[in-house]
Amino acid sequence: MLPRKGWAAVYCRLSKEDEEKTAPESESIRNQRELLLRWAEEHGYRVYRVYTDEDYSGIDRARPGFNAMLMDAEQGRFEVILAKTQSRFTRDMELVERYLHGLFPEWGVRFIAVLDHVDTYDPAGKKARQINGLINEWYLEDLSENVRAVLDHKRHSGCYIASFALYGYRKDPDNHSRLLVDEPAAVVVRQIFAWYLEGCGTAKIVRLLNDAGIPPPSAYRAIQNGHPPKTQLWGKATVRRILSTSTYAGDMEQGRVRKLSYKSKRTLRLPREEWIVVPGTHTPLVSRADFAAVQARLARQSTAGGGGTVHLLAGKVWCGVCGGRMELTGSGVRRYFRCRTTQKSRIACPGQPYLPMTDAEQIIKDKAYNYTKRQLSQRQLRAMVDEIIVYPPEAGRRRMEIHWNF
Repeated sequence: MLPRKGWAAVYCRLSKEDEEKTAPESESIRNQRELLLRWAEEHGYRVYRVYTDEDYSGIDRARPGFNAMLMDAEQGRFEVILAKTQSRFTRDMELVERYLHGLFPEWGVRFIAVLDHVDTYDPAGKKARQINGLINEWYLEDLSENVRAVLDHKRHSGCYIASFALYGYRKDPDNHSRLLVDEPAAVVVRQIFAWYLEGCGTAKIVRLLNDAGIPPPSAYRAIQNGHPPKTQLWGKATVRRILSTSTYAGDMEQGRVRKLSYKSKRTLRLPREEWIVVPGTHTPLVSRADFAAVQARLARQSTAGGGGTVHLLAGKVWCGVCGGRMELTGSGVRRYFRCRTTQKSRIACPGQPYLPMTDAEQIIKDKAYNYTKRQLSQRQLRAMVDEIIVYPPEAGRRRMEIHWNF
């Protein structure tokens, strides 16, 4: 498809990497737009659309404005893309090669960076564009290392650097690096520790919290900010995370994870010995003795009973009552599938009798054999099963819907 002649797209981007968006007024979205619209008018182009991305890094490939522009470029809706500089378009060398030197010429799209004098119609400028791309990527790499060093220094100094305060606390309005007790949530945290020390397991604590209608941390924060919560149910992972966080004992615990690289959103969970913990930085919600007792009990119960292998139906069994996932519980030959939602709240799902693991296995093996007329390995059976929906027994019989991957 040939691009529409005489039409241009304007792309503007601004992010926190641009000196916190304060000093260079010339970098603002408004000024970028005015500069590029004026350039388009002076050179006889009509503007198809102005695409903007604010608070997105030049290395981010998930920018909504950026990706919408690329889709329109592929559809031939304009013949020119205008940006203030090449770094506004991207700071990723791989994207420079992919689009400026690869797909744009195929689509018949010309890229112009007004202040850089970058023009993909100029074949002699390819090396300059590549050098610009490398410089921009090096800039982000250096910036990432500098930011990481500053944040680590703050962590080691006992400053709280997360965007939101830990559940049970609030940020000091006069010093956002300091935590103050948020009493309504702190009461819940203290109760969770008390229940656990009394012998309640995480599953029972979850049911108690949900049956009492107490919003979980994410919902509590949403309500505090005037937003509708996405979930109203606690889960075992949330309770366990609260029980294992030493910040509740008054020690600032940070740095549990680290990004793999400045180009990736993926994070790597660090071993405990690499966490940054600064003692005595704020008011504790539980005593050190109680926190230590909770850690001792968590350690005793941390051994998994499954031998480290993935069961052939793990993650594939669903409750026909509420639609929630059914989890495997028990040990040895006495293992069962039970509704996970019921474990959180019997109000959310009244539940159904547990499904013995051996019964589910045998049904799958029998039906798979009827299809294939041969015995299959656990791995082959797991690959064949997409999902199983389990319903409560009726008249002594239990209905199971099996969806296969063929």
